[in-house]
Amino acid sequence: MLKAKNPVNPGLNIIIVGCGKVGTTLIEQLSKEGHDITIIDKDAQKVQEIASYYDIMGLVGNGASYNIQMEAGIEDTDLIIAVTNSDELNLLCCIVAKQVGNCATIARVRTPDYSSEAGYIREKLGLAMIINPELEASKEASRILYLPTALEVNSFAHGQAEMVKFKLPKDNILSGMTIAYLGRNIASDILICAIERHGTVYIPSGDFQMEAGDIISFVATRKIVRSFLKEIGFKTHQVKNTMIIGGGKAAYYLAKQLISMGISVKIIEINRERCEELSILLPKAIIINGDGTDQELLKEEGIERTESFIALTGIDEENILLTLHARQVSNAKVITKINRITFKDVINHLDLGSVVYPRYITSEAIIAYVRAKRNSMDSNIETLYHMFDHQVEAIEFRVYEDSKVTGTPLMNLPLKKNLLVSFINRNGSIIIPSGQDSIQVGDSVMIVTTHTGFKDILDILE
Repeated sequence: MLKAKNPVNPGLNIIIVGCGKVGTTLIEQLSKEGHDITIIDKDAQKVQEIASYYDIMGLVGNGASYNIQMEAGIEDTDLIIAVTNSDELNLLCCIVAKQVGNCATIARVRTPDYSSEAGYIREKLGLAMIINPELEASKEASRILYLPTALEVNSFAHGQAEMVKFKLPKDNILSGMTIAYLGRNIASDILICAIERHGTVYIPSGDFQMEAGDIISFVATRKIVRSFLKEIGFKTHQVKNTMIIGGGKAAYYLAKQLISMGISVKIIEINRERCEELSILLPKAIIINGDGTDQELLKEEGIERTESFIALTGIDEENILLTLHARQVSNAKVITKINRITFKDVINHLDLGSVVYPRYITSEAIIAYVRAKRNSMDSNIETLYHMFDHQVEAIEFRVYEDSKVTGTPLMNLPLKKNLLVSFINRNGSIIIPSGQDSIQVGDSVMIVTTHTGFKDILDILE
């Protein structure tokens, strides 16, 4: 089957193996961005529903089969993404594709045994990327517990810059203040790049006035983040202990990171066998065998005194109810893991603290790679985050060549509206730019914008 490129919008030819939660998220995003997608899954009904809904090619069968891949057009494919429930099948799909086609390969690999060897496996099998949703979700959760005032902490410039999201409380010093006043009088080394108010997101200009209840995202170097939050009246110490409900892969990854940060960890898991495994894997954690949805047990184990509470069961509804319960009985910092994104409006109106979506973390890393693969050679996408329910994109570009954006002060560039250049990373030092600063070759630059689909640094220009 020969796949023809669309000359007007030359998207990539992409095969996605596995139509679960992550697969479906990728299909939705990548088809929006104009790529030609073929899906492969063993579930005939699922393939039919998804293929007809998104008007894409669908094949029923084993994605690691040579014949199925040939039928899907592997010889003319730019990228194959394997996101079935089996790590081994995902790796095998990529190995077969590598032998037959000349395409890039991405595999989802979640087992801790393989994760510790991810670099070796990727190199030896020639994969473009190995992605582990649970590991990435646990990294996000640990960043939040390091800075519990924050709703979200995203990392850029290889960890040197952070974008932090927080809710502005009543009677805070920032309430009623303009962005320009904040920059002149309180903190010139941070940049407020997006504000959500009553469901609408603004990329604020200097005269924008902040109000209590606003959800504010700002960018700063890692060192500055804490001192800024402290200055505006937030507590900034990391939590001392945490209670995790559910002992799956995400709990294992998270516990491991928290223990290394000096945070004491208690995990409540219903499956006795899994508890025994965890007590061997995590000798420094307290593992309790019991039902994490039992209110009496939670009370007995200290939910009222714990500094942080993380619901990591496999059931979204359980996670949501556990978080709401923890909110009622304690002052804990709460984090909720949500896998399926149904009833999004309802979820947004609940007070769930920080919400972590493993499937979005996975799809964003893959979409960043796809956009980078598709663009011109002036620049490349290093990092991509969707914010505020996909209303805003934060994209970090690496600038490789001289172009219309380089060497000209930002104030003289014809930048699109609703767009901010949030920071410039030059040789490892982070510049929060003023109008006089300019982008140079070799910089990485972070853009925050309500526009979607940027593939190249030149997309920031009118």
